[in-house]
Amino acid sequence: MAGVTNAAFRQLCAEQGAGLYVCEMITSRGLVYGDHKTKDMLAFADNEKIRSVQLYGVDPQMMADATRILCTEYHVDHVDLNFGCPVPKVTRKGGGGVLPWKRDRFRSVVAAVVQAADEFDVPVSVKTRIGIDDDHVTFIDSAKAAEDAGAAAVCLHARSVAEAYSGHSHWQAIAELVSAVNIPVIGNGDIWEARDAVDMVEQTGCAGVEVGRGCLGRPWLFRDLADAFCGCQTQTLPTLGEVCEMVRRHAELLVKYQGMHGLVDMRKHMAWYFKGFPVGGETRHALGKISNFDELDELLTSLDHDAPFPVKELGKARGRQGTPRRKVVMPMGWLDSRTLDDHDLSEAELGISGG
Repeated sequence: MAGVTNAAFRQLCAEQGAGLYVCEMITSRGLVYGDHKTKDMLAFADNEKIRSVQLYGVDPQMMADATRILCTEYHVDHVDLNFGCPVPKVTRKGGGGVLPWKRDRFRSVVAAVVQAADEFDVPVSVKTRIGIDDDHVTFIDSAKAAEDAGAAAVCLHARSVAEAYSGHSHWQAIAELVSAVNIPVIGNGDIWEARDAVDMVEQTGCAGVEVGRGCLGRPWLFRDLADAFCGCQTQTLPTLGEVCEMVRRHAELLVKYQGMHGLVDMRKHMAWYFKGFPVGGETRHALGKISNFDELDELLTSLDHDAPFPVKELGKARGRQGTPRRKVVMPMGWLDSRTLDDHDLSEAELGISGG
């Protein structure tokens, strides 16, 4: 969710319903070295009573230093460690979703962050995938290691690195993990509607769910989720006019936190918001090029505000999907051992955050 879950979007989602909204992933190296982009990403919304940040890195000391900065300078209340990134430019250097294969380094990173966060009574959670592929499964080992290191919870994206975002997530793995550890397990994968979240909890016994792509262009999903976990089966079906109001609000918040560049950032959200609605190709193209509020307002006014929500889109995957990868790109000899040995991870972490 890099480039999406910034302060503006988190505030918008929190206005819809209760939840813990996590800042987009930042790198420990970028934070420790004072990268300006990383610092800009660490903005928090006015309505965020709990500051939560997702942190990525491969070096235990660097991760500990970054955690202390988050706790002292940014007053965060929760740190989430990301070990699930499937992007080739990260995995080819031994980072992201392939790092848990190296038990020693994974355990060292988690332990270092937990020890640093404990100084400030800040809980640490850990997010992983099932494994690298079907033949190299790591999630049980990783979760147990995280538990032993003092992690407060683990989150499982129930796909392998090879699957990336394709196909269907394997909820049975979440159930297996619930039985394997004694800390809360958060399930992740294919939460498109509130009903999916309830089904995941009922089928796996997980303590809660994490939502990613399902909220793209649909911040009202969190209203439905809040209701669902209170026993009310709400399904928000906004008209096109109500979606336009949400788009305008989102744009206002982006400009509040980013200045007028926020409207440029807003462009990528248009396809998600208007997916399935009767919006012509020229208008869609123009919405993807807005640079000021006059342009945005004129385009939004031109739409049929009475058009009903396209129910055919309910339950469908959103955002990137793709197909499974034939081969996960990793350093040569990565799978030969479960220990790091002589592998150099110095390039496995980008110096800046956000991609």
